[in-house]
Amino acid sequence: MPLHRLREDPGRGAARGAEGAAVTPTVLDGVAVSTMDEAGTEHAFGHVVFEHGRITAVGPGQAPRPTGPHTWVDGSGCLVTPGLVNTHHHLYQWATRGLAQDATLFEWLTTLYPVWRGLDAEITHAAASAGLARLATTGCTTAADHHYVFPRAGGDQFEALVGAGRRIGLRLHAVRGSMDRGRSHGGLPPDDLVEDTDTALVATEKAIDAHHDPSPDSVLRVAVGPCSPFSVSPELMSGAAELARRKGVRLHTHLAETLDEEDQCQAEHGCSPTEYAERTGWLGEDVWLAHTVHLSQDAVRKLGATGTGSAHCPTSNGRLGTGTAPVRDLLDAGAPVGLGVDGAASNESGGLVEELRQALLQARQRGGPRALDVRRALWLGTMGGARCLGRAAEIGSVEPGKLADLAVWRLDGLAHAGIDDPVAALVLGPTPELKLLLVGGRTVVADGELRTAADAELARELRAASTRLKEAAR
Repeated sequence: MPLHRLREDPGRGAARGAEGAAVTPTVLDGVAVSTMDEAGTEHAFGHVVFEHGRITAVGPGQAPRPTGPHTWVDGSGCLVTPGLVNTHHHLYQWATRGLAQDATLFEWLTTLYPVWRGLDAEITHAAASAGLARLATTGCTTAADHHYVFPRAGGDQFEALVGAGRRIGLRLHAVRGSMDRGRSHGGLPPDDLVEDTDTALVATEKAIDAHHDPSPDSVLRVAVGPCSPFSVSPELMSGAAELARRKGVRLHTHLAETLDEEDQCQAEHGCSPTEYAERTGWLGEDVWLAHTVHLSQDAVRKLGATGTGSAHCPTSNGRLGTGTAPVRDLLDAGAPVGLGVDGAASNESGGLVEELRQALLQARQRGGPRALDVRRALWLGTMGGARCLGRAAEIGSVEPGKLADLAVWRLDGLAHAGIDDPVAALVLGPTPELKLLLVGGRTVVADGELRTAADAELARELRAASTRLKEAAR
């Protein structure tokens, strides 16, 4: 039965709140469930019930029917997982896919920075909307976006990003990035694409004050995110850490992505990137770092001991040839590890569910066939990501009391026939269609189609934005 024509028993037209989330019970019945809870609970044939945006029941077998009005969904042939959590992205980059195809990271950046100086709010909104739509149709319910490019005539870039989050309907962790180190000071960006230190800190604080919502069911949180050690001064790194802790928000930056970064950090600061992060206040349970590819064993231990998170971006790392992150070592050390799609200029697919497989494959290339199993790969994309974002109490597992951020995957077609283990089918098999994607009980995707915006309109806007941006750079 198509999801836009669900049976509602016993009274038709189950009540819905102002944001579209069901306020009467919704029962997902006859489904396989991989809860990702601490015990690893799974049900081969079970049910999930949610109401008022929160999960109220999870268990084996068919669900007891509520006595009053409710919505019942036949989930035969489907797997329910937590909604996936994307811990690192640059949504504006959806307007510049396909460029610098064979470049190293530093070459890629120096090629693209002159293009990105042409960003304006309209382009960023179109790119972010398209990127979030792609994330939604690949199982993502929460996305962290690191926006650090603020051209002089670019308008309100941060509001453009925030507006895209509202439009598509995902939970957004908007990271207000910054760069204060242009080429004249040894950085990679053009001087006219960076801010001075004080301006960056003031603008970041304004973004927090205007947009950050710390409530448990928040759909918008703000984090502090200087771009990277090679485009940011020590003063901005330290000042941003102080600001984030004064405001009670999280910290995010790139770290240890390439050997070039390692060499530059040693030359300029006499230490490794991880040691530099420690000096500037960037290790702790309120920090998650993007990539962390080139870590010594001592650095791995430091991340684990301090509870510092890692956003693992396997496809992007492969696209740029930066190396393979030591995910198994980080997990063994106790560090939170989540998955990141990264910007679409270094991951043109832009989908999240496929990062489960890529993470598993890269871990096994590094550490053998037992380095990562399918359930740990799914954990990275759910609870691991929730831990990185400081939301393990709210999202990341299918448990009563948590937010109804759920992905319902169709596994009953030819593409997955004969794979008896539904988690293996999801992680190792082709990308399944989503029968349903819910954010706080609100339908975002149904029957594989985005329901919060029109695909054709998003594609038209993105093509126009991309064309205008590239033509301006010629």
